[in-house]
Amino acid sequence: MASRKKGCRGIALIQHAGSGNHGCEAIVRGLLENAAAIAGDRLPPVTLITHDAAQDRNYLPGDLCEIVEERHMDRNLPVHAGYWLYRKLTGDRESFLRYRFPMLARGEKPELAVSIGGDNYCYPEMVPDLILTDRMLRGRGVKTLLLGCSVEADMLRKDAALAEDMRGFDRIIARESLSRDALLAAGVAPERLVLLPDPAFSMEPAQTKLPHCFEEGEVAGINLSPLIGGYGDRERIGAAYEALIRHILDTSKLQIALIPHVVWPSSDDREPLGALYRQFSGSGRVTMVTDRPAPELKQVISRCAVFVGARTHATIAAYSTLVPTLVVGYSVKSEGIARDLFGQTDGYVLRADALTENGIIDAFEGIRARSEEIRGILGGQMPQIVQNARKNARELLIMGGGIFAGEEI
Repeated sequence: MASRKKGCRGIALIQHAGSGNHGCEAIVRGLLENAAAIAGDRLPPVTLITHDAAQDRNYLPGDLCEIVEERHMDRNLPVHAGYWLYRKLTGDRESFLRYRFPMLARGEKPELAVSIGGDNYCYPEMVPDLILTDRMLRGRGVKTLLLGCSVEADMLRKDAALAEDMRGFDRIIARESLSRDALLAAGVAPERLVLLPDPAFSMEPAQTKLPHCFEEGEVAGINLSPLIGGYGDRERIGAAYEALIRHILDTSKLQIALIPHVVWPSSDDREPLGALYRQFSGSGRVTMVTDRPAPELKQVISRCAVFVGARTHATIAAYSTLVPTLVVGYSVKSEGIARDLFGQTDGYVLRADALTENGIIDAFEGIRARSEEIRGILGGQMPQIVQNARKNARELLIMGGGIFAGEEI
């Protein structure tokens, strides 16, 4: 194993909100399973610093990494009040973060901090604390890597502090070309920026008990996120999904599987999908898929004849198993990934803020009509995409201890 300075503890994965979001889980799995396969006993120690350790212990293999939960100031009123007063009197904005990341206060800084919340920087309300965390880490001599990211070009143009923060990363791995181009335009040095597919593309499906609907015939998988209600009228989006399901039931023999991909209490796909299930369960052709780990969800999605998804990593699970997919998108990530795969977004991505009943039905039928063509496109590209997605682990290993630098791995 590479030599390490006193007080340094390998690699820390940060900005991870918990594996109840199975996209977050898929990033960790895709990254670390590949890193372990490459490095073997040369793998540096990896710590996952998470918002919810219980979720990660529930879904992630026990030997994948050390799991450490952040300290939650908002759950301890006396501590919160004391730190708020101290920060008010001293102007020490980092004090909140030292409480959140106690390893830093103990001097146990990592050699490399990897921000794995790939789309965190797309949400303006999160950006100030993200920037503050990055500055604190750099001020302590910690190398910083932003991995699997998507960043909105408009935010980079309007927010000078965000653009400056991006320029401060030792390495950024953009997961699609629209974000890569936006980062270059914001002044990120080309030698610090690389384009690689999301690590989740390389996560293998795992065997699981399939819902009964897969025994009845071909299945259309449908995913809906409550998050897209913030990017368009919630009632209009719900009506569009209802119209799509009604259309499928009336005009085809397809079974329908409603597939949640995030089960956080604050953002649970089972809420909008459950409403759809209650409305259409009487048809006998609509099934609600139960929660399970990301590789098992990927196996379920892989068996669908066609997929409609709002969660990015649900659609990555579909793309990477060659399932013709219609994306209901609400940020640059969905458009960028589709453009890199197909050279365009028309016919592959519908914007949530412009979703209509006729629009989603027409787009769905377009995907079905071109299903063999789409499978061919995905099949031709996926071996290289998976290979490139595994290179995220190579970047991690080079930066997190210098091992494999200059080697072919």
